[in-house]
Amino acid sequence: MKQHFRLFALVFTIFSFLPCYAHHLAVVVDKGNNTGEITAANLSKIFKSETRKWADGKNVVLILHKDSAAERLTLQRLNRMSAADFQAFVTAHKEVILLVDSDDAMLKLVKSTPGAIGLVDVRSVDATVNVLKVDGKLPLGQGYLPH
Repeated sequence: MKQHFRLFALVFTIFSFLPCYAHHLAVVVDKGNNTGEITAANLSKIFKSETRKWADGKNVVLILHKDSAAERLTLQRLNRMSAADFQAFVTAHKEVILLVDSDDAMLKLVKSTPGAIGLVDVRSVDATVNVLKVDGKLPLGQGYLPH
């Protein structure tokens, strides 16, 4: 009986930490982008289409998921927008925002599009893209993005 309780306690402890990382996102850019770090303020300007060029002169290409609650919530908090304001923004800028259905599609499009930037679940990140530090922090670090 004691071993069952210990096993249950161990499993419970492990699984109780998993949801904490389920919504963590990474900011990714194409491999040709030399930007390695960005401030949250500058990232917000990019995702609000206020900054349209990278330091090297390439156009910024925003790529968003068609339906990602975690991405939407993160961008609303980063940009200090209500849900309605964010939806209105996406609708008003649909000619400059590319939409994808999945993290795999996001990674493929970011990889193949110079100047591209997007958000993906940290578990989806691979070597085909660069991950940006935000305010000096990497994904899963305390305060990386507003969660």
